[in-house]
Parts: sequence; C-alpha cells; structure tokens
Amino acid sequence: MNLKRREALRILGAGTLGLLSQGFVIPGKDNRHIITLSFDDGFKKSSIKTAEIYEKHGLSCCLNIIASAHLDQFQLPNEYHAWPVGDFEMWNDLKKRGHEIMPHSYKHTNLAEVPLEEAKYWTRKCIDVFNEELEGFAAQESVFSLPHNASTPELEEWLVTQFRIIRTHGGLYNPLPYKKLVRLGCGGFGPGNIDQHLVGSIDAFLEGPPGWFVYNTHGLDEEGWGPLSSGLLDELLDRLKATEGVEVLPVLPALNSVFPISKSLVVPD
Repeated sequence: MNLKRREALRILGAGTLGLLSQGFVIPGKDNRHIITLSFDDGFKKSSIKTAEIYEKHGLSCCLNIIASAHLDQFQLPNEYHAWPVGDFEMWNDLKKRGHEIMPHSYKHTNLAEVPLEEAKYWTRKCIDVFNEELEGFAAQESVFSLPHNASTPELEEWLVTQFRIIRTHGGLYNPLPYKKLVRLGCGGFGPGNIDQHLVGSIDAFLEGPPGWFVYNTHGLDEEGWGPLSSGLLDELLDRLKATEGVEVLPVLPALNSVFPISKSLVVPD
C-alpha cells in the first residue's frame, strides 16, 4: 500500500514504532531519487553502529570526521560533542569496509564566522591531518562537510578549488549528480530526536520530482545534536532499499554514477 503525504503526517504522530508501518510513496517509473544521510562528528559508538546497520542492508554510510577530535588536547565546541570519538585506526578500518570517511573541519570552527584567511588556515590543517592519517585520501577527490553547514560565498569559491565537492547550507533537495556539481545543500533537525522530521522529509521528497536528498545527521540514540534512533535507521534503510527508484548512497558513489572519480575513493561493490 502506497503511503500518501496526508497519511504520512498522521502516522508521524504515532511514535517511532509506527513511522514506517505502511512504507513510503513509490516514485514514478524512471524517477530517480538519491538519498544521502550525512553523519557528522565521528562519535565512536554511533559510527560503529551506523556502519553495522548499513552493512546489514548491503549499503555504505557517509561519516564526516573532525580531524583533531580524537586528540587529548581537543576542546569540545559545545555540549553536543561530549561523547568519545573514533581515531584514524578506526576510520581506516571503516574505509576498508567500504564506508565513506570525509573531513568535517579541523576543530569544528564555524568557518563563516572567522576571517577568510583564518578559515583557509584551519581547512589546510584539516587537509594535512587527513593526508597523513587517512589511507588513500586526496582532497581534490573528496567531500568537505562544513561545520554548522555554514559558509560564505568567498569561502565556497576557495573551497571548491581544494575539494571535489562541498556540503553546506541550502536545503535538503539538490539536483541529480552532474559533472560540474561542486556544492550540495543540506538540511537537518535538532537538537532533539530527528526520527519524525527525517521520515516526513523523506516522504515529501519521494512525492516530488527526481533529485538528490542530503540530510545532516549526527549520532545515534543519545549521542550528539539531533540524534537518530538506531532502530528507526535500521527499518528506514530496509524500506528505502526495497523502494523502486530510490538509491541510498554516500556522496562520492552518487557522483561516480555519472562522473567516474579516482578508484581509491570509490566505495567497493
């Protein structure tokens, strides 16, 4: 039974267990819809669990890492980062397992609130760490997910000379991948649990025209700003994978579907 938008809104009031009880709207024939959940901040427990849930469904997840968060001297940007994070041994292992591991700044500075030269400095430090620590990393073949989804036109103009593509503010819907696409808009919800907002947003997206949905997620269950319930993620991926016309992909494989990139960055089959 297809789930219409008005029915989705009714179901959203029933709590997490009822969110997906009737499935999603099925897009029309040849109506490609790409969905990317972009997990920020690199919480250790959540990242491992996220990867395991994606692997259960034969999928690869998109994890965005603060370059210095694993160091003893790292200062928490706010209370939403007060959980243990992974180190690069863990990130290299997850990358080998087929997951997308990408930079999310050096120390989570809001780069739109500092002078341009300072923003460039912190970004270069982030690149230096990834060059040294993440196997096969190449900035110009990578995704840079801006902290706070915050940027300025001047900063973006420079960032797209450093990275393959950037993720920043601009809303949930993006055009389908094409060769010269260098900027992804992204949305989200918080600081509380995102389950209802995410399901409602996906349902609305699937009712619309072809496109690429990019949603900013963080930790699972109790971790981070705007956490996602792990049980809901499991059921969500199961439903989406079974929905005709829907692809659940990290950023680079989505781009690679129309414009091949370096073999070192392509998620294995």
